[in-house]
Amino acid sequence: MLGYVLVRRAYIPHRSRPERRDRWPYTVPCIADLVGRGLEFPAPVTFLVGENGSGKSTLVEAVAEAFKLDPHGGKAGNRYAHDGPPPSPLGEVLELDVTDRGRRMRSGPRSARKGFFLRAETAFGFFEAVRGVPGFWSGDTTAMSHGEGFLTVFDQMLGGPGLYLFDEPESALSFQSSLQLVALMHELGRTGAQVICATHSPILASTPGAAIVEVGDHGTRQARWEDLDLVAQWRRYLTDPDLYLRHMIG
Repeated sequence: MLGYVLVRRAYIPHRSRPERRDRWPYTVPCIADLVGRGLEFPAPVTFLVGENGSGKSTLVEAVAEAFKLDPHGGKAGNRYAHDGPPPSPLGEVLELDVTDRGRRMRSGPRSARKGFFLRAETAFGFFEAVRGVPGFWSGDTTAMSHGEGFLTVFDQMLGGPGLYLFDEPESALSFQSSLQLVALMHELGRTGAQVICATHSPILASTPGAAIVEVGDHGTRQARWEDLDLVAQWRRYLTDPDLYLRHMIG
């Protein structure tokens, strides 16, 4: 995959490292790795994959905050929730090693910022809040299915150089819609944008040329798609569902 990155690495500088690491979020192994060695984003498209509670969503939200995107989700340079919570404990201390392009985009005027943060848990409130607002999308997403609404937003909001962050975008997508998002992410990475996505989806993680970071009890590690626990589990399940279900439903 050709392309460039805006954010090379996320890390917690020495001056911000906590004296005690026995409290959340530093008890999460992947956050402990940030304290030690940081997290690199070596490709235009990077996926964070792992179980619920592994910390991948916490990481993506903190990167959004550090890049001055609304942690609720939304378009760079805009905030749709003015009474939101204070910065997250990780977002307060996380720093980004950015390229020159990334620095100009993050530090420039609001009108020059380019990017988007979509988090599944707040997406529909965001869609409702900006319905009809100039500069967003045409069409009433509240009159669409969840999947159609997500694809409408993806199609009209994701394009051109910028930082695009996703937290489990597959939650509303069918198999075919997931393939459409794979194609879009690949095109973004090829044409000068950077994508960082937390996902449970082996389909999204198969995006050609993407870097994959497996998040779990081990912390974080670069992985190949075919070696992911996620992929192995889906393969075994689809081959023999009864192997899993007999332990769950007797």
